[in-house]
Amino acid sequence: MCGITGIFDTRDKREIDRAVLHRMNESQFHRGPDEGGLHLEPGVGLGHRRLSIIDLSTGQQPLYNEDQSVCVVFNGEIYNYQELIPELQALGHVFHTRSDTEVIVHAWEAWGENCVDRFRGMFAFALWDRNRESLFLARDRLGVKPLYYALLDDGHFLFGSELKSILAHGALKREIDPCAVEEYFALGYVAEPRTIFKQARKLPPAHTLLLRRGEPIGQPREYWDVRFTLNNPISEADAQAELTHRLEESIRLRMISEVPLGAFLSGGVDSSAVVAIMAGLSAAAVNTCSIGFSDPAYNESAFAKMVADRYRTNHYLDMVESDDFDLIDTLARLYDEPYADSSAIPTYRVCQLARKHVTVALSGDGGDESFGGYRRYRLHLMEEKMRSALPLGLRRSLFGTLGKLYPKADWAPRMLRAKTTFEGMARTSVEGYFHSISILRAPMRKRLFSDGFRQSLGGYDASEVFRQYAEKAGTDDPLALIQYLDLKTYLVGDINTKVDRASMAHSLEVREPLMDHELVEWLATLGSSYKIRGQEGKYLLKKTMEPHLPSDVLYRPKMGFSVPLARWFRGPLKARVQESILGSRLADTGWFNRSYLEELVRDHNNGIRDYSASIWTILMFEAFLRNVVEAGEAA
Repeated sequence: MCGITGIFDTRDKREIDRAVLHRMNESQFHRGPDEGGLHLEPGVGLGHRRLSIIDLSTGQQPLYNEDQSVCVVFNGEIYNYQELIPELQALGHVFHTRSDTEVIVHAWEAWGENCVDRFRGMFAFALWDRNRESLFLARDRLGVKPLYYALLDDGHFLFGSELKSILAHGALKREIDPCAVEEYFALGYVAEPRTIFKQARKLPPAHTLLLRRGEPIGQPREYWDVRFTLNNPISEADAQAELTHRLEESIRLRMISEVPLGAFLSGGVDSSAVVAIMAGLSAAAVNTCSIGFSDPAYNESAFAKMVADRYRTNHYLDMVESDDFDLIDTLARLYDEPYADSSAIPTYRVCQLARKHVTVALSGDGGDESFGGYRRYRLHLMEEKMRSALPLGLRRSLFGTLGKLYPKADWAPRMLRAKTTFEGMARTSVEGYFHSISILRAPMRKRLFSDGFRQSLGGYDASEVFRQYAEKAGTDDPLALIQYLDLKTYLVGDINTKVDRASMAHSLEVREPLMDHELVEWLATLGSSYKIRGQEGKYLLKKTMEPHLPSDVLYRPKMGFSVPLARWFRGPLKARVQESILGSRLADTGWFNRSYLEELVRDHNNGIRDYSASIWTILMFEAFLRNVVEAGEAA
């Protein structure tokens, strides 16, 4: 796990300023505190910060081929590198290290752009080939590792693991993209390939980008996609056996390390399954790390302890006060873009705890998307049954009217909170799912934004993100379609972003065995009844793990990794909310309707509505403006 950055002159061979490249590289020191390295030649500069995990003595980067005509900087892990080394040696390539990084340079020489097809892992890398005058960028299939880039007006191309490394160059314009703001307030993050700044982009997952000096920069090339065929005729017993084998293989690959290794253990199904299988594969006791909360409503530590006791792990638990909200500004600086998932707070804390004991931690991230674990999946399937009973035109008329007239009854029992359901029923399947997961739904965003800001959007709506992916999904199965959408959006933009930044802030490498692309591909061949059966999500995973985990862990209600926002905003953060949301910073942008901001704060404080998610989203946007935009411009 490392940080990479670089500068490429797309027009000529102008000298790269070493001091600028060094500054870009050091902005990511937290990603790799062990070593730093630079490569400079006319028109090219590559930087690397290293967190040593494999081949501690000879794995330094930038790393080269035999004649040093090919140079790579790499962030991540190629888990199948030991299989590829003999194959590349048979083709005549000579290895000077035992690192997975060197596999990349020789794979490029052997297979060119198609080298990424051979890699199994999480990765983002940049490779310079002097003989071909080419810079090649690549990102792993599920977007575990990030990669940002930007083309400056003077023809210099910048890239980095985090947006802050590009900002550190000094020439990137901090002009905010209105469409990115629209996406953020709908989703809580800015979706790939957009960034909050107009001039910068994210390389999408499963894409590569090839640049040749003197040629126009083309579009990223997609090299992989998951296909939900749902046509696997396997029996349930055989599916359980196959899943066990695939989980063991994926976890075994991710246990390769020359530094202390452990796992996150939340007490949920996914992390508990990972720990159970790790224990079976390890001769030594597994190191496990958990966070507990002083508020019982948010505390899962007792369930984590059940699993830790069963497998006699070296279990580390840190109790966190429920009023742990002093990280707001830290998170804003850490994420570089506005980011509104409040579970970033406990994620930051569990990474902080884990780094005291291990350098590598396995997590259960990705399980909900592939196994069908989210409660919203079951609600969507219920709505789909209702949608299929009536034509869209009738639903738009009937439920659209009901959605407008029905009050937003957050205070009422769940069965009476029908406004969101009515609004969703008036939409297509994709529109309805987008509506259900949006933080500020379309009617709220319409009221939030000023007339001038809405004009700057030019008619753009964040639901376009989902529509574009839905066209590529290749399935009309209701569950498979939204699983595909989440794999392309929420998993990448929210979950992976959260874990990467939180872990790297503490120089901790996190590996996600449930995101192994071969496992994801296989699960996509199974019928949706293996994911959700009746009201039970993650059906196959839970049945497979029954011999290994307590029933209380497998079949208890899902809690999630959350914090008590509603109480914070009516109590200890009340003054801060007033200052941040109703202060001059947001007002000076001209983008927001102050009267609606006042309504959100007032109704939440009075207990009329629970606007905690919306208020947190606005609060984090203000923190981004203050800590990234203004602080950067001042610097």
